[in-house]
Amino acid sequence: MGLGTTELMIVAGIFILLFGSTKLPGLARSIGKSANEFKKGIRDDSPLDDEGDDADEDNSSDEEDDGDE
Repeated sequence: MGLGTTELMIVAGIFILLFGSTKLPGLARSIGKSANEFKKGIRDDSPLDDEGDDADEDNSSDEEDDGDE
């Protein structure tokens, strides 16, 4: 049930009619940059969460130490 050559040609024709042939390269470039930024954000998100949790734990232990003195 995939897209065949005919369907892809029809979709490409519709895109050309809607956006014009001069704007299509810029649109494709913008979509590619957005996808790359999204992927970088997903990859970079995990290490930041771990570091943020450690920092919160360190701050809470410092507050407890100040209260004991």
